[in-house]
Amino acid sequence: MVRFRPLALAVALASAANAGLSPAAAESYRVRYDASLFGLPIGRAVIESRFEGQGFAIAGRFASAGIARIFDRTDGTVTVNGWLGPDASRPHAYTLAYESGEEKKKTAIRFENGRVAATENRPEPKKRGDDWVPVEREHLAGVADPLSALLLPARDASEVCRRRIRVYDGEMRTDLVLEPAGDRNGFRDATVTCRARFVPVSGYRKDRSSIRYLRDRSRIFVGFGPVEGRNLYSPVEATIATKIGTVHIKARRI
Repeated sequence: MVRFRPLALAVALASAANAGLSPAAAESYRVRYDASLFGLPIGRAVIESRFEGQGFAIAGRFASAGIARIFDRTDGTVTVNGWLGPDASRPHAYTLAYESGEEKKKTAIRFENGRVAATENRPEPKKRGDDWVPVEREHLAGVADPLSALLLPARDASEVCRRRIRVYDGEMRTDLVLEPAGDRNGFRDATVTCRARFVPVSGYRKDRSSIRYLRDRSRIFVGFGPVEGRNLYSPVEATIATKIGTVHIKARRI
């Protein structure tokens, strides 16, 4: 499974990552994300975002839900903190930890000066075969984690969809190329809707059918809304066409 878990699977909020922010001065927002497939729930998340000046901290809990929980019982937490640049979010530290069945995994990424400084995966990844596309040093510059990558600084909605987002999840390096989706594909509750093209860069098997589908055939749409009082946009709705059906993710403030 491509790692959409931080947004597609979630349940309830743990506690906000303080990241050195002053509670009295920080602005805080809580959002619940619900994911469904064929109209049936498959995951939930509650994410809390905190801002002070140009600094941000995001934290949340996520879990599988509905019938998906019968086959894939997943529970986890995610945190990230960093600062907002003029055209992209700049994370400092990202941590994802989850349990899926009897499997436990943790990924920690540290960023410095706009590039990945260190990555820790527990357990360590297994030895890769000849079809593996390795992550090179040059792939780790100007990247963000999967959570803060979609926190988009923009002066107005017209700037949101014209960009390339470089994402690194601790193992896989991908690009999301955004372009305006047009009125026919817009989400009703979104200020602006982008069509996203999935471009695998490294950290994946060349012959993996799910990656080929996302790259060559998938239709991905992401709707964004403004963060109150800031030149900043965050996801409010998305659809992702996969080999088994279209995943629908919907956000609401709580």
